[in-house]
Parts: sequence; C-alpha cells; structure tokens
Amino acid sequence: MEPTRHDVDRLVGPATPHFAYQLRARVRELVADLPESHDVRRYAEEKIALLDRLGHASSKAEEGGREPQTRPGWGEIPSSAPADRPLRPGPGSDP
Repeated sequence: MEPTRHDVDRLVGPATPHFAYQLRARVRELVADLPESHDVRRYAEEKIALLDRLGHASSKAEEGGREPQTRPGWGEIPSSAPADRPLRPGPGSDP
C-alpha cells in the first residue's frame, strides 16, 4: 500500500526534540520507494527537514539562551539544570 500524507503526519505530529531523529528515519523509510517527484515524497521531505531542525536546535546545549527561571511552571521541570551546571545527586542516589 502506498504511503499518504496522513501517514507522514501520523509520524511527525507527535514529534518532540528528543525523538526527532528517530522519527526522521521512520519518515525516510516510509517514503523510500516513492519517486522523488511524488507529491507524498516531496511532502515528507519538507517534514524531514522540519524534524532535522527540531532535533538539531535542541541538541546543541552549549548554544542559545537560557530559559528564565521566572517562566511559569519552572519549578515543575525535572530537567531544568543546564548541562554546564548539573544538579547535585540527592540523598540516597548513586554518585
């Protein structure tokens, strides 16, 4: 069965930066047998580029600004420590 735009959207829609590259690979695999001129293949290539930007932008911890700690919900973010200043292990955790 030939893939559709809906199939591409089902893969890309729930994308998060953490899984962007894995989803990009799945989209590539989904449309690999379609000719480059196929509408769904061209659509998928646009989404592949979007996933690449999403994954790249979030994987460069040393670049970009920091989120302000005054941002609503900051206290509930478990991974709010930056890579260059990680949280100290809590009591009872492995060193």
